[in-house]
Order: sequence, then structure tokens, then C-alpha cells
Amino acid sequence: EADKENSIHGLNLMLVEDNELNAEVAEILLEDEGAIITMVNDGQQAVELFNNNPVGTFDAILMDIMMPVMDGLTATKAIRALNRPDAAIIPIIAMTANVLKEEVDLCFQAGMNDFIGKPFDTTELLNKIFNLINKVS
Repeated sequence: EADKENSIHGLNLMLVEDNELNAEVAEILLEDEGAIITMVNDGQQAVELFNNNPVGTFDAILMDIMMPVMDGLTATKAIRALNRPDAAIIPIIAMTANVLKEEVDLCFQAGMNDFIGKPFDTTELLNKIFNLINKVS
């Protein structure tokens, strides 16, 4: 059972993942922890969803890197470039199978706050989300 102090219960998270199985697993694990999940399949949908919702709609974004239409790095840069107060501060966590230093560096250069390797450890992901949310609030 997750540490109650590191609860993500009630958080609105955007999950950006093109692989249906990965998306479903992540959604179930996060919803089991009480998070409210909004899923999209590519980076372009993520940018549009973020931009078309009021400031504060999402508490964090979990962003796959390799996706069709628009990859996660490009989507993160696009979100960070939006002219709205939450665009610069919303926590964005890369979810990637590529955890080589060069890949991780690209995530940070694009404006991501953290990363987690796939397949991810649920407790590690929950801690990363919790810690980033608390830095912002």
C-alpha cells in the first residue's frame, strides 16, 4: 500500500501514451491510487488538451517520448512555450524505455521535470509525482 503521506489521491493527471497496453496499465495503477486520469494518444493531442482547458485543470503530465504525430519532447517544448501561467510550471514526467544519459538529458533540455523508465515501478512513480506537485504548490 502506498504511503498515505505521498498520496496522489484526487490529482488530475494527463497520461500521454500511444501504446494501448502501456496506457491501460498506467491508468489502472494510477486510478487505484485515487488519481483522476485523462488519456491522450500523442503529443499533439496533449498540447491541444492542455491549451484548451482552464489553468489548473491538470496537476501533472506523464509524457511518453516516442509517439506518432508529435513526440513527447516536441510536445513538452510546445506546452512550455504556451502563453499561460501554468505552462512553465506544470510538472511533466517523461515515461520512456530509453534511460541512457543522453536520452534523459534530452528530456530535461525539452523542459521536463523528471523521468521514469518503462516498465515503471509504481512506488517510484508515485513518489516522483508527489514530490513534483509539492514543489509547485
